[in-house]
Amino acid sequence: MTAADDIERAHLRDPADRSFAIHRYEPPSHLRGLLRRYWIPVWQVPDGEQSVQKVLQYPICLLITTPHYSRFAGPTRGLSTTVLEGTAWGFGAMFTPAAGALLLGAPVGTVTDRFVELDDVLPGLTAPLRDLMADDPTSEDAHAAGRSLLEARLEDHLPLDEESLLVNQIVELVETDSSIISVTDLCGRVGLAERTLQRLCLRRLGLTPLWLIRRRRLHEASDQLRSGAISLAEVAAMLGYADQAHFSRDFKASTGMTPGEFARMQQR
Repeated sequence: MTAADDIERAHLRDPADRSFAIHRYEPPSHLRGLLRRYWIPVWQVPDGEQSVQKVLQYPICLLITTPHYSRFAGPTRGLSTTVLEGTAWGFGAMFTPAAGALLLGAPVGTVTDRFVELDDVLPGLTAPLRDLMADDPTSEDAHAAGRSLLEARLEDHLPLDEESLLVNQIVELVETDSSIISVTDLCGRVGLAERTLQRLCLRRLGLTPLWLIRRRRLHEASDQLRSGAISLAEVAAMLGYADQAHFSRDFKASTGMTPGEFARMQQR
């Protein structure tokens, strides 16, 4: 499956920015415990200009290979910002929450808010990916071959152990159930003591359970603001804020934009 230019909730994209296209692919069904999706951006930014991409990342690790760098990146607690210039491409894969520690062989906290060289984690993957993408980065055949390269490396981590299955379940619950608004709620849903849940999330995700809930709330906010279906006050109330001012402060602190500025950008 492939799609180009669809805007998903984590990407705070300006719809007026036509300097790039993103091709997205789903993983094969047997690898969905390790791999969420692929994204392959191809951009052409006019000389002397920049395209700034802002993303409220999910609680995952990812890989991104371009002609200029190749990285295995940990989760970003703040706003992830990437500056696109010139004409180039990226081959990206978003892993599941459980996959980071399995691939690193270490707690994910070692790469939270930072990255390491991709070949330090998946040796020898960078060069063949670049070779495949060099001639035509929009080629679906090249994309498929690149996906096959990575997927062959992931097979060794199957089947997932019980803890890995639990980690994926915890994040899925937070991301899909808006009724979970506190760490106590989450503990009750997964049957873990708060201290146990905290230790598990820090080791396997490099994040706290409270961060998971707050990030989901920001993703919900961007969804609602993008649709423009309800007012800012209604968005604040829906997300459980005491008032619109508190919501606006939180949103701006995380994204660099007020909710109103983001909504106007989407509706422009």
